[in-house]
Amino acid sequence: MVLDVDTSDLLTIGVFARRSWLSPRALRLYEQQGLLLPALVDERTGYRWYRPDQLEAARLVARLRRLEMPLARIAEIVAAPRGDAAGLLDAYWTDEEYRVAARRELVNHLRIRLLGEEGDLSMYDIQVRDVPEQLVLTEQRHVRVQDLPGWIDEGIGRLLKAAAGHGDGMVGPCFIIYHGAVNEDSDGPVEICLPIAPGSDVAAATRVEAAHREAYTRIKKSQVQFPQILSAYDAVQQWFDREGATPLGSPREVYFADFMAAGPDDLVCDVAQPIE
Repeated sequence: MVLDVDTSDLLTIGVFARRSWLSPRALRLYEQQGLLLPALVDERTGYRWYRPDQLEAARLVARLRRLEMPLARIAEIVAAPRGDAAGLLDAYWTDEEYRVAARRELVNHLRIRLLGEEGDLSMYDIQVRDVPEQLVLTEQRHVRVQDLPGWIDEGIGRLLKAAAGHGDGMVGPCFIIYHGAVNEDSDGPVEICLPIAPGSDVAAATRVEAAHREAYTRIKKSQVQFPQILSAYDAVQQWFDREGATPLGSPREVYFADFMAAGPDDLVCDVAQPIE
């Protein structure tokens, strides 16, 4: 095989694979993905060569793959400047920690379900508080569980926009009332409520949420996902059964912290049930 170009300063795919800790098969895959392109390809034989200065990027790819990082995110990190690349790595690992924590909470939820009446809900501390009357911006919809997170994000965004520039804007934690069950088979309805100052003039639906007492338990971000959040609802219900109290109206989730900025073990939400 004779090429019309000088390959003396290039590494064959076999040598490059050994030095980069990647297999030739992996290198071909990353070439197809546009992630790590050879410096030279023989059009007749398909043989590939790489530059020595590509080793650093190839080794970075190899290490990122050990994190089970998707190729699309690896491509973003490899292409980014060093400072930006570090930020992208941090963002990926934050997402991974949340997923692991959420899976751990799901295991806890499933264990409780499998144990039935012996399931331990003592991890949930139930408190009681008085909630004053509130004027709230509101949006309500029938929605299935798979569409619930997206609708909540969009709905809160719409209500925040409506509240902006009117008085003090939002004056208390946003809460979400479940007027009916939300799962794979039932669609609520669900109501998003955003407290605003009394007398605020806003171009959106408002109503008054009456003063009441409620029992609640505080949960972490990793416990908010469905279905593991149901364990918190069960714990609140057990409190009602144990205390002989009567629920009033519909249960709700009160989001008192910045959910997006919170870590998986940060407390972000109260699962609450008004008391008659």
